[in-house]
Amino acid sequence: MATMTCIEDLRVLAKRRVPRMFYDYADSGSWTETTYRSNQDDFQRIKLRQRVAVDVDQRSLRSRMIGQDVAMPVALAPTGLTGMQHADGEILAARAAEKCGVPFTLSTMSICSIEDVAAHTKAPFWFQLYVMRDRDFIERLIDRAKAARCSALMLTLDLQILGQRHKDLKNGLSAPPKPTLANLLNLATKPRWGLGMLGTRRHGFGNIVGHVKGVEDMGSLSAWTSQQFDPRLTWEDVAWIKKCWGGKLILKGVMDAEDAQRAADSGADALIVSNHGGRQLDGAPSSISALPAIVDAVGSRIEVWIDGGIRSGQDVLKAVALGAKGTLIGRAFLYGLGAQGQAGVEHCLNIIRNELDITMAFCGKTDIHQIDRGVLQHSPW
Repeated sequence: MATMTCIEDLRVLAKRRVPRMFYDYADSGSWTETTYRSNQDDFQRIKLRQRVAVDVDQRSLRSRMIGQDVAMPVALAPTGLTGMQHADGEILAARAAEKCGVPFTLSTMSICSIEDVAAHTKAPFWFQLYVMRDRDFIERLIDRAKAARCSALMLTLDLQILGQRHKDLKNGLSAPPKPTLANLLNLATKPRWGLGMLGTRRHGFGNIVGHVKGVEDMGSLSAWTSQQFDPRLTWEDVAWIKKCWGGKLILKGVMDAEDAQRAADSGADALIVSNHGGRQLDGAPSSISALPAIVDAVGSRIEVWIDGGIRSGQDVLKAVALGAKGTLIGRAFLYGLGAQGQAGVEHCLNIIRNELDITMAFCGKTDIHQIDRGVLQHSPW
């Protein structure tokens, strides 16, 4: 596949190069995967309005997300185990985002640590936080994000209980991964990936191992994480985290207008309409179908972004047309990372940028801030 023209091409190459258990971890949803599929399929139900004889010679995609200048209204979403798609994956993805002028978000469950990413990049990045029962660890994690000059904290609200992902169970994905015969045979077919992993020391969860009492290796990590995600998380905890952090706060995982009102009341700077990529509540609506009602409810009070199902610049334009002030991509950039490392993430972002730019021109617009429902021929919502 010498010529890759779309995100799907990157996905196909990533599937060839990344071990099955880690590819499936990224490219799967919970239970029947209905919501996972709807996230992408529902974008195709939205039709664009083509315009002609409009001067579109000079165009701009530049925007701002929580006051930060961005080359286009796109950010890299937090994704766990990114460093298992490609050696040093979080560092490479952050560098690609920096080069392309968009924000990068580091997951709590990353392979490369906060300090590692900060040491290998120049632009400030965002840090995503899961709330654990160990509140002392959370406070120290927030302090580490501050020390690393992270410019925003993204608090994920929808993963206090894990949705069941059948592929992970069948593949034996755990910490550490189970060395089954099937897994070992599959690893033997991925020499490029294996050589990359041999060349790095980053194989564990860098934000956790060595930073929690009693968690010094991957084996002890598994027992700790299985007990730590805190199902008692409430809006009072959001207020506590906001106070501890003291900076820009983004709330991820909002799918209901009532919850969106609570998010706006919390004083957060942005909320993300997200169903966790269809990896949690199967049977929930797609992110794009939930977006308009949430924009109508709180769009004048808080920045509303969207995450889930975006695979093209056209998807970005459709989300902006329905009121999103920003979009996040997760699987799309992971495909690029798994396929080609940093160059693949840059390729992913350039594909999305070019598609967004050209589509905007076909719709008769020259500035991303001109995009509204007027560019849509049809939307079911």
